[in-house]
Amino acid sequence: MRVFAGFLTVISFMALFFTSLFFTTEEVDKVQGFQNELENTVNTDQLNLNKTSLLLDKDGNVFSEVNRPFRLYAEDEKIPPFVKEILVASEDQHFYEHVGFDAGAILRAVVKNLVFTHIQQGGSTITQQLARNLYLGQEKTYNRKLTELFYAHEIERSMSKDEILELYLNVIYFSNGVYGIETASQYYFQKSVSELNKAEMAFLASIPNNPGKYDPVDHFDQTKIRQERLLDILVDGKKLSSDEADKLKKVPIKLNIRKKIDRFPDYAFYVEEELKELISLQEGYKVMLTKASSPQEKEQIIKKLNQRVDSVIASGVRIQTALDPALQKKSVNALNSGLNIEKLQGASVTIDNETRRIAALTGGKEYQKYNFNHAFQAYRQPGSSVKPLLVYAPYLEKSGASIYEKVSADNYCIEEYCPINYGGIQAGTVTLSQSFAQSYNTSALRLMEKVGVDEAFNKLSAFSFERLSGKDRTYAAAIGGFTNGLSPLEMTDAYTSFIDGSYTRSRAIVNVTDGNGKVLYRWKEKPKQVWSKDTTRKMRQMLAGAAVNGTGKEAYVSKPYVGIKTGTTNNYHDYWVMGLTSEYTTGVWVGHDIPRNMSRIEQLRPSHKIWQKIMK
Repeated sequence: MRVFAGFLTVISFMALFFTSLFFTTEEVDKVQGFQNELENTVNTDQLNLNKTSLLLDKDGNVFSEVNRPFRLYAEDEKIPPFVKEILVASEDQHFYEHVGFDAGAILRAVVKNLVFTHIQQGGSTITQQLARNLYLGQEKTYNRKLTELFYAHEIERSMSKDEILELYLNVIYFSNGVYGIETASQYYFQKSVSELNKAEMAFLASIPNNPGKYDPVDHFDQTKIRQERLLDILVDGKKLSSDEADKLKKVPIKLNIRKKIDRFPDYAFYVEEELKELISLQEGYKVMLTKASSPQEKEQIIKKLNQRVDSVIASGVRIQTALDPALQKKSVNALNSGLNIEKLQGASVTIDNETRRIAALTGGKEYQKYNFNHAFQAYRQPGSSVKPLLVYAPYLEKSGASIYEKVSADNYCIEEYCPINYGGIQAGTVTLSQSFAQSYNTSALRLMEKVGVDEAFNKLSAFSFERLSGKDRTYAAAIGGFTNGLSPLEMTDAYTSFIDGSYTRSRAIVNVTDGNGKVLYRWKEKPKQVWSKDTTRKMRQMLAGAAVNGTGKEAYVSKPYVGIKTGTTNNYHDYWVMGLTSEYTTGVWVGHDIPRNMSRIEQLRPSHKIWQKIMK
């Protein structure tokens, strides 16, 4: 009877209040014809809470978080009943009886507020608080309170009580930028809410009533006092015995504040960029971009893609990656220690030979997240490190020659292009293997001429070199002369073709799942054969020879198999070491952001030492 009488009273009050304000209040003007708008707005199918997306390493451990504020979502069945009981008892005792608002509480609030010139007490139910958090904000005006009632009633029509409580527990604020009960549990105790004891649950439930006053970090004692008050409320409501409440009050509360997880920023940044590429490909944006008829249209498509990526990240996905934490640490340490001279910059990429996935990636010395990442954003001249891909493998593929076939390494010109060997050496007649190991330029030019520039570049097009240009199709490319350059990631990726002759673009992301484990995105690329078995076998022999007796010997590591090719560009602007072992394919680049001559540190072999430390 109390509920029915109160309901009639509130409805009458709302009607009178609405009529009196109808012609004078802009807020209520918006409420005209409100029902259709409410039904469209209060739609559980379209409800989007910003959640934190997580990046997982190969073992399933979180190594980075994406999106702020930090928010994890707990499904109803994962929220302990005690948490629900204590919040209902403290925030809205008649939650399971009312239709969105508590008539008696509102009338009491109106009477109290008449004494003041502004709202002091709101009489809000859990449903009203949910409406405020999801749709209306925290403004305290009578007009906003009236709108809040409409929203609360529509929420009750659209959702069950369990659904409302689940949503409420996932959106309420727990201070310190923390939203939702699971997030609060992880932040304050580094445990899931299902793992908390009842004393800890009551402690967390104390915060939302006044997140500033009951901030456990700055006002722990105040939070503890309120926790005990909430336990007393449960006793009064016969939800808890006095003895159990007394025992819970004595349970020590030890905060274990969770620090933001942001490890391996080089790799994490690349994963976020790869996610955009994956979404673009799978949802058709990539095709739309290729068909765009104007820069303006392309700009609009990119804007929509970015919005889509933001929405996916805000949905709280789990991004499973191939990151090997131990190898990443080793790579970062190797890079930083190897770049301690001349303010050098550098990058490394390591790909697992079996899976063809990126196991480690370093973006620069002492890399900070979202800074320029040299591993995939730096495009530099590759020097002789491109010869295996553009010269030797295409030549072997075309001719079927033995690696002991002879070729001249004396000076040679094609038209006006006349490269020379390192140190001006004219080595005479050498085998292909010797030419490869010593990285002679003049013999590489002769081989390129026999292959043909176009045919050599047709082979190179099998790989994922983003910035190749028609202008690159010159004989200068034989020794690494390109218009825009190649990135360390692209080069390392292409070298995986020397594992077994096949090529699949190397990726960091294994799959992307939603909160329920459903796979949303995964790469579906299939391997293609680039080199024949015979060519692959010969290339591996020559790479192994260069690692033992050639330009790569100072990077040599003792493994069942090791093959290395180096590269140095004109004026010593770039140092490269590319190669593979029985387990991994790794590429290292060393240089400066603004290219400059590094001849005086050549003998220190920084790129060799970095590669060696990573691959040991």
